[in-house]
Amino acid sequence: MQTVDASTDPSGPLAELSASHLRVCREPASQAKAEAPSPKAGTVSTDTGTGTCCPAIPQWKRVLDITCIFLSLPFCLPVVMLVALWIKLASPGPILFRQERVGHRGRRFLVFKFRTMKVNVETQSHERHLEQLIHANCPMTKLDASGDPRIILGGRILRALGLDELPQLFNVLRGEMSLVGPRPCTPNEFARFQLSQRERVNAAPGLTGYWQVNGKNKTTFTEMIDMDIFYTKNMSLWLDLTIMLRTFPAVVTQVIEARVAAHGRTRTSAGDCANKPAGSASPLR
Repeated sequence: MQTVDASTDPSGPLAELSASHLRVCREPASQAKAEAPSPKAGTVSTDTGTGTCCPAIPQWKRVLDITCIFLSLPFCLPVVMLVALWIKLASPGPILFRQERVGHRGRRFLVFKFRTMKVNVETQSHERHLEQLIHANCPMTKLDASGDPRIILGGRILRALGLDELPQLFNVLRGEMSLVGPRPCTPNEFARFQLSQRERVNAAPGLTGYWQVNGKNKTTFTEMIDMDIFYTKNMSLWLDLTIMLRTFPAVVTQVIEARVAAHGRTRTSAGDCANKPAGSASPLR
């Protein structure tokens, strides 16, 4: 079983609740396979195999989601239409992309995204990259950070800004997601989780979350899981509002860092070409 040693008082500064303040205690998996207790009032037994009771989504969270969506419609609708138009012009194929994900209490649903990849591209490279991140103690850099030929024109900036996730507002309206919560994983990813790591589905999946505003691509897979589980145990209205307010600055910071890293790779490549011996042939013709 995985427990998080952190204050349960969400009114404290969110910055003090970073991954460095999370201490994980693990027990043998065999001890965590106890039968789930009978559901009590206000709780529902999860089917994820964690052996714990999963609380229902708080009513205040649903009210907050609906209120924020309708208040942001004047801004979101023009952006959605512009992104949809760009994808239609940049790449042949459908505008939207649907994929099965694992949601609250392990329930599966179809998540909506703007398509940022070319049609009918292979996905094995992404699965191998994920497998490496799960087992390696290294930052969770995205596969397209170093250049991915599968990405459509402009797709990288849409991903960096999180604009490809905007159609998931429909998932929020349908009650399958929330504005704040752990990112929904695919069934293949979920199957690779350890038993204790599956506690992250004890909260509704979200568009943004505690992990996204506390380092995201700078953190390891284990740190991401720890922060997701911390959120499930400390969910509150104040914490959700704080995460929302910190999301935009976090996205801007990530975009700047990605641009700086891309510029550094470009300069490195240019230097390699300049240092190439005269008359050497390129491997690509």
